[in-house]
Amino acid sequence: MSDAPQTATRSRSKPGGTAAETEGTLPFRRTRKPPWLKVPAPGGPNYRRLKATIGSDNLHTVCEEANCPNVGECWERGTATFMILGDTCTRRCGFCNVKTGVPTWNDPLEPLRVANQVKQMGLRHAVVTSVDRDDLPDYGASAFVGVIRSIRMQAPGCKVEVLTPDFRGQEMPLARVIAERPDVFNHNVETVPRLYPKARRGSRFLRSARVLRMAKEMGGPEVVTKSGLMVGLGESFEEMVEAFGILREHRVQVLTVGQYLRPTENHLPVVRYWHPDEFEALEKAAYDLGFESVAAGPLVRSSYHADQNLPIGKRAESLLAS
Repeated sequence: MSDAPQTATRSRSKPGGTAAETEGTLPFRRTRKPPWLKVPAPGGPNYRRLKATIGSDNLHTVCEEANCPNVGECWERGTATFMILGDTCTRRCGFCNVKTGVPTWNDPLEPLRVANQVKQMGLRHAVVTSVDRDDLPDYGASAFVGVIRSIRMQAPGCKVEVLTPDFRGQEMPLARVIAERPDVFNHNVETVPRLYPKARRGSRFLRSARVLRMAKEMGGPEVVTKSGLMVGLGESFEEMVEAFGILREHRVQVLTVGQYLRPTENHLPVVRYWHPDEFEALEKAAYDLGFESVAAGPLVRSSYHADQNLPIGKRAESLLAS
């Protein structure tokens, strides 16, 4: 029997990060969220229909796994962000609600099932993301390739946006994905460089930025590059703008900025809630730096209204097929 330590899957009750460092932060249970963060509870007819359909197809969505506050609105609009390669991540980000551990998911038919769901929903713009799979030789790139190809075959009028891990900065896995010419290549840097040791252990800001630059160099004008950040972990306005500048230097075209919301009391605490006026200032600063499309707001997430948060000329004419 091996003497190697056994790695157990991390449940959502014991996530990564350090929740112990709470000085100067907002308590999890007793703090009332500001009014601009309140959203209706999901439960409309389209939401219920999609939840049943997606569940019956044994698919995962980041909408559910990450406790996205917009799940009700997006699913009522008929949009969802599909999460491939299972629901267990090999990294341990302190802000993320996806469980961490040793993944076991291996379903060669998953790309076909995702494409079938996209076709059934009649989407014009589909977003596909994944957990980090550092356990796989290609870090999961082949699964993205399979999904893009399958959607192109089953729903040829649908634009495809991929939101990928960093592939450990390796060029070959990235090149395989870009060779399929997704309409949008999205990789989120999540937070400012200073907070990486606390919030994104196992990742590096500049490595992520280089992945975005390589994606643009490989894809040329056919592939739009996109990234996103959160506020609320202790960053300053100046740090955010500096991070924007680094992304522009690495040829990122589209930017999203939203408020971090603590999933559980065991996740990283919220330092403060940014006011909508501050998001407007961030959006203006980003446009001043040359981004082609920017969405900044308390409830903005990377895939929120993804079909419209694109450079003019790249947007889907309508979200749902007629």
